[in-house]
Amino acid sequence: MCTDLNFSLDEIAVKKVLNYPNRPTLVFLHDSLGCIELWRDFPEKVAERTECNLIIYDRQGYGQSPPFSYSKRDNNYMELEADILHELLDFWDIDDAILFGHSDGGSIALMAAAKYPESILGIITEGAHIFVEDITISGIKEVIKRYEKTDLKKKLAKYHGDKTDDMFWAWADTWTSDRFKKWNIEDFLPSVTCPSMIIQGNEDQFGSLEQVHTIVNQTSGRSEELVIPETKHTPHKKRPELVLSESAKFIQELVEYS
Repeated sequence: MCTDLNFSLDEIAVKKVLNYPNRPTLVFLHDSLGCIELWRDFPEKVAERTECNLIIYDRQGYGQSPPFSYSKRDNNYMELEADILHELLDFWDIDDAILFGHSDGGSIALMAAAKYPESILGIITEGAHIFVEDITISGIKEVIKRYEKTDLKKKLAKYHGDKTDDMFWAWADTWTSDRFKKWNIEDFLPSVTCPSMIIQGNEDQFGSLEQVHTIVNQTSGRSEELVIPETKHTPHKKRPELVLSESAKFIQELVEYS
């Protein structure tokens, strides 16, 4: 739980748009290099179309939140983030969350739904991982090259400031380490009983469609997949209207029948 991570919940950077009393709250969970700002206006558009409230936050070490209070990630770091999310939902007095998680955020959403079903109505994942593949490692190594040889570090520093190096290498070193090759969260999937929509681009450079099929087949709740052609790891940026419309449809049906 977050009590051993040396920060208080009110230090977490958060953006709230609470325009719809008695409606669910969409909670957006960013990717491994992301933050509130890098979502752009996509979360607001989903909230407006579905008439839901909205929360976006920066995890520890990202964006405007406090820096990491640890020097090395353990293999269970995303499960810890699911525990922190649970504490945040309680702190914000939210018991009707619909999670939208991208990449690491998608994996966190799956574990949170498995562990804390009482506060989560449904989840949408985009490019989520449940195990490590060769394509994942290859994709990350390409990003490492860009970080070292291009202006990627400078671009990320606009959003993460002096936390950028720690943030980047926490991700890159963890996922490319020998110890992380055995990381697998399939055991959580049968405990995901809420409805879910699993999104991935068919050209995702960090994971095969086996990630999608395994999630859909092993979760216990109603689950649907959305595979988007000619799209890589960020469908909500490359095909925003499609992801927006399909996400809104899923959320509206979820709210109607919840």
